[in-house]
Amino acid sequence: MAATKKAAAASGKVKVTQIGSPIGRRDDQRRTLVGLGLNKLHRSRVLEDTPAVRGMITKVGHLLRVEKAG
Repeated sequence: MAATKKAAAASGKVKVTQIGSPIGRRDDQRRTLVGLGLNKLHRSRVLEDTPAVRGMITKVGHLLRVEKAG
């Protein structure tokens, strides 16, 4: 697991794409998607790979596709 974190941190950026709908989800999950800059299906954002962003991705990971930006 540590190797995965080091590889992700080395790139410095991650690309997140919303693949799931927030309809019927808890309000905190909806707000987390907005915090990531996502609000519609199939929209993508390239974000800095920080612990805060990783925590948000973990919270709504079932609604996202995460890739290394490069």
